[in-house]
Amino acid sequence: QVQLVESGGDSVQAGGSLRLSCAASRFRYMSLCMGWFRQAPGKEREGVATIYTGDSSTYYADSVKGRFTIFQDDAKNTLYLQMNSLKPEDTAMYYCAAAWGRSCRAALETGIMTYWGQGTQVTVSS
Repeated sequence: QVQLVESGGDSVQAGGSLRLSCAASRFRYMSLCMGWFRQAPGKEREGVATIYTGDSSTYYADSVKGRFTIFQDDAKNTLYLQMNSLKPEDTAMYYCAAAWGRSCRAALETGIMTYWGQGTQVTVSS
């Protein structure tokens, strides 16, 4: 069982930055696929970025490449999403998720993960 708690969501102006955090009950010494997904009102949930904690391989949605960075801090059992150059279209509820035995590349596309956090709201105004 992996418990996930997100934080860091806020309201910012376009062009600003935010860092989301996801505190995991445990992932140190484990090989998990972890990731960030988002869902805007009236839209389907989409993958933002995933990371394989075993070797830190990362995968990004085209819409966030070059602006967002996913990374982990093993000592703190925490996953992060650094978001720069935010756009109004980035406005959504952001969810942290984790799964064992998943291809992180595939998980980004399918959104099929085992454990989910409650979400943290990001609002970007123009």
